[in-house]
Amino acid sequence: MDTAERVLAYGGGWLDRAGPLRTDPARMSALLTESTTVVLPMWRDRCLVDGDGPVRLTAERASLVRSAAGETVFLGLDGDVAVFAADLSGLPERAAVEMAGATRSVDVRALVGRLEPGDAAVQAYGRGLLHWHRQQRYCGTCGAAAVAGGGGHLRTCTGGECGRILFPRIEPAIIVLIEAPGPPGRCLLARHAGASEDAYSTLAGFVEVGESLEDAVRREMAEEAGVTVTDVTYQGSQAWPFPAGLMVGFRATATSEEVRVDGEELLEARWFTRAELRERVASGRSLGRVDAIDHQLLSTWVAAGD
Repeated sequence: MDTAERVLAYGGGWLDRAGPLRTDPARMSALLTESTTVVLPMWRDRCLVDGDGPVRLTAERASLVRSAAGETVFLGLDGDVAVFAADLSGLPERAAVEMAGATRSVDVRALVGRLEPGDAAVQAYGRGLLHWHRQQRYCGTCGAAAVAGGGGHLRTCTGGECGRILFPRIEPAIIVLIEAPGPPGRCLLARHAGASEDAYSTLAGFVEVGESLEDAVRREMAEEAGVTVTDVTYQGSQAWPFPAGLMVGFRATATSEEVRVDGEELLEARWFTRAELRERVASGRSLGRVDAIDHQLLSTWVAAGD
């Protein structure tokens, strides 16, 4: 199955994001006070959870959390029910946990194997939006304070002569499975700086200003691994709000087997056959993070032949 056909972790959320509602402040205020409205409490990029998973608050408990939150953002509609995320980062962790009726705080990436894909997507969505609010309290142009609006999907500079409108930032990155130019079938994996001795993964990098995604693939592969690639083919994309990424997956073919790592981001790189990767899996080593698109790129490639 093509990677693009799969629902990757943090994608496929079940909410109607209901963009037009965000521009109606009166409607936003009314939704916040409805007894059925759900609030997802978070603390410093972490979900607040109980024994059943991430806490979903309604009624009085939701109202209490909203009153203590630094920001409350509208995530969308679950049928007729409004869903918001509330940031309790201004409180000590224990106080935030107790206020939400939770038992602890947990990174959503540690929960992803226990959550339905849509639930993980909504938690990650709220996490990313609240993180942006904490980082964008001031205007980057004039330095004046910026206030939230649009249901939490924008901030407006309060500087009298500026008034710039600020939107959540998304940082696109490419991630690439490079195939050898000839038989036998092999792919190039690298060990990144800071990784353990036998930890190999696909190659990736951020997209720069003024280049297409395909341009970024060619540049990053040449800079990091000294590899020239052709046949750059899109495979799929994945939301990665940790804090603001969008991972875009590709396959490409190297023009030669020569590899020259940069020694900074990559410490070494080598070609692996499918049989070698199957042996790694059999010995208990994962093909990349199980919640990340590189795992799907590698798993799909390994399953495609001998």
